[in-house]
Amino acid sequence: MTCNVGGIERPIRIVVGILLLGIGAFAGLPPVGTGVALVVGTIALVTGAISFCPLWALFGINTCPASSEKRS
Repeated sequence: MTCNVGGIERPIRIVVGILLLGIGAFAGLPPVGTGVALVVGTIALVTGAISFCPLWALFGINTCPASSEKRS
């Protein structure tokens, strides 16, 4: 899988994902709000952790440094 999430974007996605998961779990939102926060938080956390975003690939966006194009 080609890296397309890197630089400052990767830690931002991880932090935002963790925050959204916490908000979804503990903020007492309505059920729809809880579901949205949990789904978006999970997506942000996973894409940040694996350095790949399918949506970025679809649009041809790549924020990974050139030296780390391939991840093992």
